[in-house]
Amino acid sequence: MSTRSFDAVFWDFGGVVTTSPFEAFNAYEESHGIPKDFIRGVNTRNPDTNAWAQIERQEISAEVFNDLFAAESEALGHRVPGADVLGCLYGNVRPEMVNALNIIHDNGLTQACLTNNVNRSVEERSDVSTAMTIFDHVIESSKVGIRKPEPGFYTLACETAGVAADRVVFLDDLGINLKPARAMGMATIKVVSADQALGELEVLLGISLR
Repeated sequence: MSTRSFDAVFWDFGGVVTTSPFEAFNAYEESHGIPKDFIRGVNTRNPDTNAWAQIERQEISAEVFNDLFAAESEALGHRVPGADVLGCLYGNVRPEMVNALNIIHDNGLTQACLTNNVNRSVEERSDVSTAMTIFDHVIESSKVGIRKPEPGFYTLACETAGVAADRVVFLDDLGINLKPARAMGMATIKVVSADQALGELEVLLGISLR
């Protein structure tokens, strides 16, 4: 059991509450004869100003993203329309994570979803919208105009939830998104699998989540 006490749990959505979109990227790459993790590689080039960053901040439309991402990917060797990438974003909702969300809710902790998303609501799918109703707060990059890992995104999340950073546990599947949260004082969990993440979260919170 952790010696720290927490008031809130912040969750990434894609890759944490749902299975990773990276799996869908890899399936797309395999079916199109593109090297594995190519799409992720495109997204890491000029990460603050590329097409991906711009659409997550709602600075460009899906149509503009389609063309910009295609150009960026083509420059790296394989043309991938941005629309195809957007079609891979949401995996399957993990029932064990939804169960944990409900248990944490019943234990009185504040929960917020911190998601980098694009020009559509994360609530379009019924399974996604059901999971979203459990959160006390949902902070979407496309609506607030900033994104992980920009420090201001985490500051806004803490202000919205009314909690201090050092009283928060934050789960994300990307280390780059955890680094600024950890620097602010949050306890962080890098999600590799649902079972691993829930085990670490149980230790920090001192409650059974399964």
